[in-house]
Amino acid sequence: MTGDMAPRIRCRLITEEDAPEITGLLARGFPSRPKEYWSRALERLAQRETPPGCPRFGYMLECGGTAVGVILMIFSKGRDGGAARARCNISSWYVDPRHQGYASLLIAAAVRLKDVTYMNVSPAIHTWPVIEAQGFRRYCSGQVVSIPALGPWAPGAGVQDFSSDEDYGPSLTSAERNILETHRNYGCLSLVVREKGETHPFVFLERRLFSEVLPALQLIYCRELKDYVRFSGALGRRLWRRGYFAAIVDSEGKPPRTVGLYRPERGPKYFKGPERPRIGDLSFCESVVFGP
Repeated sequence: MTGDMAPRIRCRLITEEDAPEITGLLARGFPSRPKEYWSRALERLAQRETPPGCPRFGYMLECGGTAVGVILMIFSKGRDGGAARARCNISSWYVDPRHQGYASLLIAAAVRLKDVTYMNVSPAIHTWPVIEAQGFRRYCSGQVVSIPALGPWAPGAGVQDFSSDEDYGPSLTSAERNILETHRNYGCLSLVVREKGETHPFVFLERRLFSEVLPALQLIYCRELKDYVRFSGALGRRLWRRGYFAAIVDSEGKPPRTVGLYRPERGPKYFKGPERPRIGDLSFCESVVFGP
C-alpha cells in the first residue's frame, strides 16, 4: 500500500470478540454513559435469543482494523394478526466524526431485512430530520406525565406482583407471561390486574423526573392504552404505596379521564417496516435490555 492511500473502510457484523473495542467506542460517543453500561449492554445482547437470520449485536464500521462506527440492534418477536413477526430496536448509533461520511453504510446494513419492523424509540432531537430522510415515520409524538392514583377506579379490580409460579388462566398468554417474567428479571416492575376472571399485564420501568429528583415509572407494556386508563386508579394506589406518584405514558394527545400533563414533541418514536408499532408496547427496548 502506498503512503497516500487511505485505509479501507468496511461495514460488518459485530462479534463477541469485538466487545472491548465497541465498548470503548460507545463510551467515547456517549460520554454520559460509563464503560460499564456498555459492557453490560453487550453482555445482555450476547445472552439473548435472536430470531433466525438476524444479527445478535448489530453492525460496525472498521477502518484499518479499528472500529470507527457502531449501531446496536435488539431483535425480538412482535405480533402481527397472530403471526410472529420480528421487530428491532435500533440503538446507540455513533460514528467517529472523522468518518461521518460513511454513517449511511451502517443504517443501510441495519435496515436491509424487509420483513422486520425497525424502531427508534429514543432519537436525539438533532437526528429527527436524518431519521425521517431515511424513511422512518413517527408513530408517537408525545408523552403524558400522569398521576394514576387520581385516575378512574375499576370496581373489583385487584393488582398484584406477577409470579412465575401462579396460574393466571387462559386470558394471560404464554407470550405475555414471557414479557412479564423477562422484564422483571431485567429490573422492571411486572404487575397483573385481575378483574372478573380476566388477567391484564402491565410492565413499568423506574425513571426520575424534574432534574432526576422525583421518582417515577414509565409504562413499558400493556395490551392497549385504554387498559392503562381503565385500571389507572387501581394501579396508581399500588404504585403509591411503593413510593411512585407519577407514570410516564406514550400518547398521541392526553387520553380521556387521565390526570396529568401532556407534553407534545416529548419522546417521539419512529418506525420503518411492515407493521406500525402499537403505542403502549416498548417491550425489549433499549432502556429495558441495557438499563435506564
